[in-house]
Amino acid sequence: MDPEDARFKKRSVTLMGHKTSVALEKAFWRVLEDSARAQDVSLNHLIQEIDSSRTGSLSSALRLYALLYAPFKHPACKR
Repeated sequence: MDPEDARFKKRSVTLMGHKTSVALEKAFWRVLEDSARAQDVSLNHLIQEIDSSRTGSLSSALRLYALLYAPFKHPACKR
């Protein structure tokens, strides 16, 4: 594991017309970017979808989404 993956990266996103910032570890941002690209949507669009169904904090919802998505995208996990 690259130590840089654990470093926080802050990004601005627009949710329901309002700008907000989210800080996540770089590894989570990479998984979210991969997921958005695979679905042919913008990262902001993916975050809006995750936001619309969350019950906790946005950063927690994004991390949980990434944890659920990552096993399906990793070549070693594909069947």
